[in-house]
Amino acid sequence: MYTTQMDAAKRGIITEQMRIVAQEENIDIELLRQLVANGRVAIPANKQHTSLSPKGVGEKLRTKINVNLGVSKDCCDLELELEKVKKAIDLKAEAIMDLSCYGKTQEFRRKLIEISPIMIGTVPMYDAVGMLDKDLKDITVDEFFSVVERHAEDGVDFMTIHCGMNRQTAERVKKNKRLTNIVSRGGSLLFAWMELNNQENPFYEYYDRLLDICEKYDVTISLGDACRPGSINDSTDAAQIEELITLGELTKRAWARNVQIMIEGPGHMAINEIAANMQLEKRLCHGAPFYVLGPLVTDVAPGYDHITSAIGGAIAAANGADFLCYVTPAEHLRLPNLDDMKEGIIAARIAAHAADIAKGIPGARDWDNQMSAARADVNFPRMIELAIDPEKARKYREESMPECEDTCTMCGKMCPMKNMKKILNGDDLSIL
Repeated sequence: MYTTQMDAAKRGIITEQMRIVAQEENIDIELLRQLVANGRVAIPANKQHTSLSPKGVGEKLRTKINVNLGVSKDCCDLELELEKVKKAIDLKAEAIMDLSCYGKTQEFRRKLIEISPIMIGTVPMYDAVGMLDKDLKDITVDEFFSVVERHAEDGVDFMTIHCGMNRQTAERVKKNKRLTNIVSRGGSLLFAWMELNNQENPFYEYYDRLLDICEKYDVTISLGDACRPGSINDSTDAAQIEELITLGELTKRAWARNVQIMIEGPGHMAINEIAANMQLEKRLCHGAPFYVLGPLVTDVAPGYDHITSAIGGAIAAANGADFLCYVTPAEHLRLPNLDDMKEGIIAARIAAHAADIAKGIPGARDWDNQMSAARADVNFPRMIELAIDPEKARKYREESMPECEDTCTMCGKMCPMKNMKKILNGDDLSIL
């Protein structure tokens, strides 16, 4: 009997989850098993998440996207968050991270896992203060691990845990002044706990204890980047790279215990640094799947950061990133609403698909070729059907209908698609 997907893969066992992923990705099942065995693909699938339709994240697979949601003290509408969950599933996100940090977090988390066929992630550090009802400084090591175990028992498929920011890296942050310090919420909480208690990061010091929990439930650890850059000024600095080296070391320790790993990455980063950072992660972390937030390629676009993120995400994924965390127009400003979430998902899906074309993922170009064929035929119903957001495409079409239905109001009778089709068919042409 195997303990985790990685354990099964190493034993030569093909699990039902592997079969589903191989069929969905159109990849040879034996190749997929090998990729899972050597850690280059993760299939986050907690044994307790019975409604899950598993997805693979990593090498030779489609780029996946994650949606963040959850309640805060200022915005605590659980019904709205559940509506977001259903919308994210409808819009074909592959993962949802519940970042709730206030109120009845377990009740919402359990409901989310119960109804969701897509993988669920959490950041237990966010939940610690609320769940334990204690000031951060007073939380004990045992209590931190009790929160992790609670999330695992509830069925969470992957957890972001900032294991790599040890005291040495924390000192590096203090000695190398950043413009934006530590912008990771979980990372900043851990940094504060370490400073207030003059202790080592418990998830680093007692890493084997974390592995015990994750092996038991087959939870994938998403090794959090506490030192990710929060501005393009801070990218690729000493703290970020030092933490990445530590994450690579922790990756090998997890694999030795058959615990699946993903590595989290930047953040904010200028375009010209992205490709090199993807190569660094793959090299230093031994080819483990890479999960990036953005990267946001400029800091000056609040209200449009779904665009800055999509630009960086497409470049990152084309150069090796495997998993994109969406960013909404509300980033840096407020908790996103339903419309913000949709804009963020569509932007991230465009970035992921563009990268899959560049990576040569089998079948990625087929969708584009079908759309181009529909355009050549001036077939607007088919174009709308194929659109990444059919609802918006239909709305734009219906808001401005042309005189001739087989054109649009941009070109009218001068439509090059329509006219080229007529000329090549030997038909008469009148554009008056």
